[in-house]
Amino acid sequence: MKHRVLKVHPSDNVLVALTDLLKGERIAFDGSVYQLQDNIKAKHKFAICDLAAGAEIIMYGVLVGKAQQSIASGSWINTTNVKHASGDFKTGERNTHWSVPDVSKYQGRTFNGYYRSDGSVGTANYWIVIPMVFCENRNLDILEQSLVNELGYGNNQSFRQQSKQLIEMYQAGSDVESILNADIQVDAAMKKSDRLFPNVDGIKFLSHELGCGGTRQDAQALCGLLAGYVTHPNVAGATVLSLGCQNAQVAMLESEIARRSPNFDKPIYILEQQKIGEINELIAQAIKKTFAGLMIANQQERRPAPVDKICIGLECGGSDGFSGISANPAIGYTSDLLVALGGTVILSEFPELCGVEQNLSDRCIDEATAERFGHLMITYNNRAKAVGSGFDMNPSPGNIKDGLITDAIKSAGAAKKGGTSPVTDVLDYPEKVSKPGLNLLCTPGNDVESTTAEVASGATVVLFTTGLGTPTGNPVVPVVKISSNTVLFKKMGDIIDIDTGTIIEGNETIEEAGARILDYVIEVASGNIEVAAVKHGQDDFIPWKRGVSL
Repeated sequence: MKHRVLKVHPSDNVLVALTDLLKGERIAFDGSVYQLQDNIKAKHKFAICDLAAGAEIIMYGVLVGKAQQSIASGSWINTTNVKHASGDFKTGERNTHWSVPDVSKYQGRTFNGYYRSDGSVGTANYWIVIPMVFCENRNLDILEQSLVNELGYGNNQSFRQQSKQLIEMYQAGSDVESILNADIQVDAAMKKSDRLFPNVDGIKFLSHELGCGGTRQDAQALCGLLAGYVTHPNVAGATVLSLGCQNAQVAMLESEIARRSPNFDKPIYILEQQKIGEINELIAQAIKKTFAGLMIANQQERRPAPVDKICIGLECGGSDGFSGISANPAIGYTSDLLVALGGTVILSEFPELCGVEQNLSDRCIDEATAERFGHLMITYNNRAKAVGSGFDMNPSPGNIKDGLITDAIKSAGAAKKGGTSPVTDVLDYPEKVSKPGLNLLCTPGNDVESTTAEVASGATVVLFTTGLGTPTGNPVVPVVKISSNTVLFKKMGDIIDIDTGTIIEGNETIEEAGARILDYVIEVASGNIEVAAVKHGQDDFIPWKRGVSL
């Protein structure tokens, strides 16, 4: 490690510890020496000047908190002596100039994807089965049990083999001690070549708990989200199960599909239980039609497509004090590269943009876009406050433990995922992306709700940074997991795809890591790399019920 501390922005009055520091140590940095008043764990911060009660804490060049008591230079910044604070923002300024990165090495670069009739290109080819209401979840379970393993899409083949061997041991008379000490050998999961339909990456079942009992607005938003998946470039077609009497009506779904894809021509089979009658007949029809749909989907093959057809969703979860200085700015540079190539990126998680609104507002391409961003941020925060919360309550216990002690600190680091390019559009959940460049999408900070929404808006690959580790994935889009630190990468290597702890250790620049990540994305988009979340079948899908989640 080349440095022990880091100053993120020249105007900051705190330093970040890159390794554990001990009380009494004298830390030399940028011509000054600071004597530590406390032990400072890696990822945490300490003051570099005496701060009076009420003084502003500046990090990433923005207000991230205020001192609740006097804080001596060299003292640990924590939740006892600092509380969340963020600056006001207003529209009116336009600052869309940015340093466009050199993308000459990517000119003419392609990936192998699935072309759709609307001109979009998928990075995968899935068939989806969706319920219009939670009452149909049981029927989805029956379909999954009937189809997935038989067609070679099971992700847990090795665990099934393990259970089978244990059953055989028990039937042969093995005792408890023998079972506990058994050395079970299992084969690898089924290969793509073993599938009945090799050009179809899987059948995905998007169970959820909505569709009825909520407001009509909830039903409309759900139908918009489901329509986003039905029309998604990674989806070949869909089987839809409806009870019939729910708020989320089939006609509402069809209207949302038409809004997103006026010339929609994918195969879609809609089955309504109250019209069909008995469950056995419903399931029989669903199996037959889904199988027919898979036959159609299997006719699709990968073909070369320009890199600007990739749409990247930018996400973080289980963040730590290194996320904002390694993984997030690294994918921010990846974002800038793709935008410079004419591609599209989506930055979401509005509670984690608190405190950096001014910067993002100024980067909006016009006043109307900036005003929409400001309106959505203020409305969302007010809704959270109305139920006794607010953006300031966003950091989780894990975030705080690892140095993200205020929402503004977390947000300033999270916003780095969006790079430096202009904001071309601002979307409200669950709207679809229609403009290339950097798009802001209103979603919660909740990992799965936000990832679910980004995919519905059109993301065909998701870059997901984490400092603490999370297995989060998505049913139809590869979610690339990127660690902010090498300790995590080594500890949880089975669920992490890329390490950017190299930046913390001084072995790689942000720009080098960002370019490395884009190269990886192109391979993932081509189907050449199977990311950990796909390998493990981590099919997380949670629609957002507006106004409830941070």
